[in-house]
Amino acid sequence: MRVTPRRLALGMSLWAPNLFSGIRVRRFSDDWTEATVELHVNLITRNYVKTAFGGSLSAMTDPYFFMLVMHQLGRDYVVWDTRGEIEFLKPGRGVLTAHFQVSREKAEELRERARGGVKVLEWFDTEVKDAAGDVVARVRREVYVREKRRVSETARA
Repeated sequence: MRVTPRRLALGMSLWAPNLFSGIRVRRFSDDWTEATVELHVNLITRNYVKTAFGGSLSAMTDPYFFMLVMHQLGRDYVVWDTRGEIEFLKPGRGVLTAHFQVSREKAEELRERARGGVKVLEWFDTEVKDAAGDVVARVRREVYVREKRRVSETARA
């Protein structure tokens, strides 16, 4: 079965760590350049002072940049999330939303930089916003990209 953006969004929303953390993947764009994710702050996902738990904010932003890059580059590349940073700006309540974007141009740049098996590390930024559009947190995620060895070795032969 082919993984489509719609199937992946549904699967990620039903995946137990997201489902029980109040995280819903609203969409992946058809060209894998964008994703939208929501966190529903509730009894399970809030902290002691009844605002969004930092771990929930981290979980809602964890895999999406690397997934967008991975789907754009295809099977010839190793892509994974290596690091993340969160700057908390205000208490998060209600439904929080993060929008992720990796342009075609950025994916092509990463492809070129990773040619020949070169290790590439790239930072991506997003904001988590509440229903009023106020920024609750700024998030940075570092993504690792490398062309797979079998591809690099074939190109040299």
